[in-house]
Amino acid sequence: MISGFLLVNKAPGITSSRVVQIIKKKFNLNKVGHLGTLDPMAAGLLIIAINRATKFASLLLQSEKSYRAEVTLGIQTDTDDAEGKVISCKDVTINDLQAKKTLLSFLGESYQFPPNFSALKHKGKPLYKYARDGIKIEKAARRICVKNINNISIKMPKVSFDINCSKGTYIRSIARDFGSELGCGANLSKLIRTSQEKFLLSDARSLDEISLKNLISLENAFDDLDSIHLDEIDSRAFLHGKSIEINLNHENLLRVYDASNQFIAIGKNSSKGFRHEYLV
Repeated sequence: MISGFLLVNKAPGITSSRVVQIIKKKFNLNKVGHLGTLDPMAAGLLIIAINRATKFASLLLQSEKSYRAEVTLGIQTDTDDAEGKVISCKDVTINDLQAKKTLLSFLGESYQFPPNFSALKHKGKPLYKYARDGIKIEKAARRICVKNINNISIKMPKVSFDINCSKGTYIRSIARDFGSELGCGANLSKLIRTSQEKFLLSDARSLDEISLKNLISLENAFDDLDSIHLDEIDSRAFLHGKSIEINLNHENLLRVYDASNQFIAIGKNSSKGFRHEYLV
């Protein structure tokens, strides 16, 4: 059974779940998932996990992401992006310096309220389903971190920039809050995901171009982690979920190889011993 990751360059106008369905049918696969939703209007890097790689999804879902974003000032929508219903229009009288200074104020850690139209769930139901029925659910603000904002281009009323941020950051919310700070409203008019963890959009393929030859193996996907080799006895115990004693002074994730040099898991040391976190 093949397992690994595919890097898809998602086109705008298609949902992330639809991309999963297409990949599953195209290659007749049993289990497929994506590692971080891109809104239908957004484009760019969508990591697809195949078969056993889906078990490793949480490792990449926690990762930082980078985007190229375009915000249109003066127009506020109910979805905080260009696909929503316009709820406010105002003249844009802000100068470029003021816009840049306000945008850069989002650098660092802060608390962000998610969009009303999002896949976050309330009582098992996505927020966007409540929003479509005219019900506004207030979710608690979540801690985020914006690491970098670069390559700012301002051609009023549009402001474009590259942004690198922590998991759970909504660029739509940044667009919304950016417009609110400027007093004119705003919406996210374009979004392209350019990277996630160490994976780059430049290495991704369109749905028409993608093939299983592009599959990134589990071993290669995590080749940035240090590794450890176990003997036959420890390998057997380790695979059965038992803790083993090894001389490690850290709790970093490690690639684990058995006595025959086969990649078998990602493991982690703790006060209770060395155990597997993810089995291949």
